[in-house]
This record gives sequence, structure tokens and C-alpha cells, in this order.
Amino acid sequence: MGMIKDAQVSVRDLFRWRQRTVTVDEQGNEHVTFETPSTPPNPIRLLRSISMLGWGAYLIGFFCWTADAFDFHALSIQTVKLSQHFGISRTEISTAVTLTLLLRSVGAAIFGIFSDYFGRKYPLTVNMWILGALQVGSIYAPSWNTFLAIRALFGLGMGGVYGAAAGMALENIPVEARGLMSGIFQQGYSFGYVLAACTNLGVGGATSSWPIMFWVGAAMSFAAGFARLIFPESKQFIEARQNSKGSSTAQFAKNFGKMLKLEWKVCVYSIILMSWFNWFSHTSQDSYTTFMLVGKELNNAAASRASILMKTGAVVGGTFVGYFSQWLGRRRAMIIACFMVCCLIPAWILPETESGLEGGGFMLQFFVQGAWGVVPVYLSEISPPAFRAIFVGLTYQLGNAISAPSTQIINALSDSHTIRNHTGRVVAAYGPVMGIATAIIAVGLALTAAVGPEKKGASFESAAAATTAEAVTDISAAAAPSKAHQSSSVGQATSEEDLAGKKGANGDSHAVLTKTEYA
Repeated sequence: MGMIKDAQVSVRDLFRWRQRTVTVDEQGNEHVTFETPSTPPNPIRLLRSISMLGWGAYLIGFFCWTADAFDFHALSIQTVKLSQHFGISRTEISTAVTLTLLLRSVGAAIFGIFSDYFGRKYPLTVNMWILGALQVGSIYAPSWNTFLAIRALFGLGMGGVYGAAAGMALENIPVEARGLMSGIFQQGYSFGYVLAACTNLGVGGATSSWPIMFWVGAAMSFAAGFARLIFPESKQFIEARQNSKGSSTAQFAKNFGKMLKLEWKVCVYSIILMSWFNWFSHTSQDSYTTFMLVGKELNNAAASRASILMKTGAVVGGTFVGYFSQWLGRRRAMIIACFMVCCLIPAWILPETESGLEGGGFMLQFFVQGAWGVVPVYLSEISPPAFRAIFVGLTYQLGNAISAPSTQIINALSDSHTIRNHTGRVVAAYGPVMGIATAIIAVGLALTAAVGPEKKGASFESAAAATTAEAVTDISAAAAPSKAHQSSSVGQATSEEDLAGKKGANGDSHAVLTKTEYA
């Protein structure tokens, strides 16, 4: 019943203009306020508020995430070329995408633990170099089975990038600027797609041109690794280690077990949410180039141009919606974006001309990736502070694993059904399949976000390192209700009415909770 009540309060919060905001003090207690949103801050002022160290960490994290995205799309955007090169169907080629997505969660667990234990620097450096080496290995694969095995290993490497890169990018960002910078960071993925599409356009449509994409991806990954190597370790991680005692591997394992026991609800919720998100993006983008080549009969150059503009819309949308989430609230911004996607599906799949497809693709991806723009900061805010790298990376990649068959399912359903296109030719039904699937996923994502927690403004700075005894104290403090609250609800179910009469200096409702809010 507690979870149902939590969900009811979360839904009610969506219809209140006063927003739930959570901060965490040094004892691990959560301070919940309901505040009237102020006018969206000047984005120029937000950008100027970031220190030089913060900008350096942010840009390197963004570069690593962009290189990771380019590496992934070097395969998905060349499905037709690779199908011709290996002499197999497009659906079989998409098996490589499925394997990559499935194994990313394993990589996220491995590299996430390394990042929370050893720090952000060396795990991410090694991770990027592994990706570069596997890109080169893909080029020299003598057979399809060997290529498939290399891409499976590639998935392990890809899994470790997101959590470490997001942590590095956002840990040094002021609270007010998080929404904007989260939106920009997430679009490193879309930017990687744009770069891949531009490269594909530049190399032409010849089947023999496919290795060039992998060479470019390898160069980017090696460069990102070197950039991370020369940048200092996370300031917060160093200070947490220096100011904490009792650091040990056994302590890390103990803290991790306690975290899972106490935070399992938010972990499960986050995995479900991220599975919807990954279905959302992979269903609406991975087969879109194939849809334009096969269903709309565009040539390689036209399809590449349309893909570039589509993902340009994603970059712009992620930035805008991420920025406005600081004003609207994280979940409300996601839900509005999902609603707009449903409205734009006809404009996305029905046009017959290159310009029409470009316009529809731009607007749909504006809101698909607009919703995604909120994800890095949202996951970081609801995550257990001492385990941010593994929580963000693993929940994201487990969602990826659940959505792993998405591209293969879309290709299989589309190839097994046919429609007549605008020329009267019978073609694979990519348009209807992608449209129906995207609408279903957008609704599921919106409903899931509606029942989740909101912790806009949660502190990134006060947690001890995961290897220290203090981390156990913080986690325990967050779990144990104080005497003042033992007789009342201390979870997500705390509502604005429960806080009535508890006014802060600025007139906002306020209370101190001693338990993490769960979905």
C-alpha cells in the first residue's frame, strides 16, 4: 500500500505548480520543500557560473559520451552497407546491435564499480582505449561470426562510459545550471549520431566504404581516452577520500549491500524508466535511415542529410527541454515531451519528400531527445550519492539491455509486412511499424514518469566516498526515521498538505525527512 500511496502523491504533484525540491544535509537527512518556480534563469548567466575546472571536466565527459555514440552508430547507420558486405539480411545485421545493447549492462557494472572505488579518471581512460581497439578489430574481422563476437565485446566497453562520463560532467556543475547542462550532455549521444551521419555522407554509399566509419570512431575513442588521462581526478572524489576514514574494499562491499537493501525500490523504478527511454530512442532512430532508403527510396546522400537534420533537432531539443526542466520539474518536462512526440508521429513518417522527412524528423527527435535531456540530472539526483557512477550507469544500461531487441524487432516486423509507397512499389512497412511502436512507448514512458520520485536540487556534494565507514553512516541515517517522525509517513507520500504550517524564511513549505523518497 505504501508504494501505491507514493505513486498517488507523485501524480498529484504533477498538477501542482509548487514543486517538490529535495536537498541533503551532511547527516544524510533530506530537506523537502514545495517551492513556487521562479522565472527560468538567464542561460548565459548559468554558463558563466561554471568554473574553469568544471568546464574542463564537463567537456571531456561530453567528448567521451560523443565518441561512444559515434562508435555505436558506425554500425547502426551502415546496416545496408554491412548487409551487402557480409551477404546477409538487414535483420541479421541488427543482431550485432542487439548483442551490443545486451552486454552494455555488464560493462556498466564492471566499470561503474571501478569508478566508485578507484575514482573517475583511470577507469574511463582505459574504457575509451578499449573501445578504440575494438573498433579497429571490427574492421579486420574476417567473417560475420567474428565481427559479431567483437561487437559483443564492444558492448562491454560501451556500458562503462555513460555513468563515468555523466558523473564527471555534472559533479562540478552548480545546482541552478544542472538542467541546462544535463540537456546538453545527453545530446552528446545525438551529436555522435550527427557526426556519424556526416561521415557516412562524406564517404558515399559504396559498400566498400564502411571501414572508414570505424577508423574515425577508433580515432575519437583513443583521443577521448588521452584527454581524460591528462585531466585531474574528480575534486569531489579526492576530497571524499581525504576527509574520510576506514576506507577498504570490505567497507565498499558492505556499503554496496546496504545501498541495495535500502534503495531497491528506486533502483527497480529507474531500470523500468530507462528501459522505456531506450525503447523510445532506439525504436525512433536506429532504423530511420533504413526506412528512408527502403521505404521512401531516397538515395544514400538524401537519407544521410535527413538523418543529420533529424539528430540536429535532437541536440536542440535536449538542450531546451533540459533547461526548462529546471523550471517545470524533471518528470513534468519528460511527460510534456512524450505528449508532443505522439502528436508529431504522422509528420514524421507520412511525408514523401526529403524536405518533409527532414522537417518531421527534426521535430519528433526534438522531443524524443528533449525527454532524454532530463535523464542525466534526474538519475543523478535520485541516485544514492556514494554510488552515483554505478547507479546511473547500471540502471541506464540495464534499461538498454531490456530494450536490446528493439532494432531487431522493428526490422523483423517491417521486413515481414509490406505496404505500397508513394510510387506504388511494394516496400517493407518501416513507417507504420515505427509509428505504432513509438506511440505505445511514449505513453508507457509518460505513465512511468508520472508515478516516480522528484528530487530536483538534491545535493551532489555531501556524500562520503563509497569505500569509507562514513558512507555507511550516511546511508543508515537516510534509512532510520528520527523520533520526531516515527509516528508519521516519511517517504515519498509526504504531500504539500503534510507540510502545511512549516514555513521557511521565504514562505515555502518545509520539512526534514529522514528517509530517501522512493517511487
